Amino acid sequence: MRTLVLALVAAAALSSCKTNPNKVNDIDTKLDHKNEMNQESSIGVKDGNAVFQKKVSLNEELRKVQYEVYELEDRVYGNRKFGSLGLYGVLRECKVQLTDPRYGGDGKLMWTEPLERITDKEDDFKIGIDEQNKLVAVTEEFLVDRIQRFRGYKTLLNSRQDEYEQKVAICKAELRGKQASVKQ
Repeated sequence: MRTLVLALVAAAALSSCKTNPNKVNDIDTKLDHKNEMNQESSIGVKDGNAVFQKKVSLNEELRKVQYEVYELEDRVYGNRKFGSLGLYGVLRECKVQLTDPRYGGDGKLMWTEPLERITDKEDDFKIGIDEQNKLVAVTEEFLVDRIQRFRGYKTLLNSRQDEYEQKVAICKAELRGKQASVKQ
């Protein structure tokens, strides 16, 4: 009975290590007859099989996905610091023009869509003294979780970009129609 319990505990411990995405494991990336395609992609032979291998540094992967998300969010919602409107701002300006009495509007803007920047989140900082006796604020997040979170942001922002591009096109077409009817 004791052996069975020890075996179950050992099996549970081993399986929990495999399911923890934040656990760091050794990965064999050695390829025989390796030909590099670019800095991160290669083809070669591994265990007798021809394989394609993409090997990226996690700091570069995280930097890349964060940059893409912040750039995409600025394209969708604009950036106050640099004075860009983004698609959201372009849509708002178009809706303002549609309310102009010269084009049959009543001068009142009815805006129903709130601006929802998705990366604005408050980090939970721990405040304390570090190894060099300096007062610091530290936040930590599992690397895999952060990469997955930013990939989710990217998917959502791509969808919102498509949505706002369509709304802007519709609004501009409606505005052109109203402007053309005034000229006649």
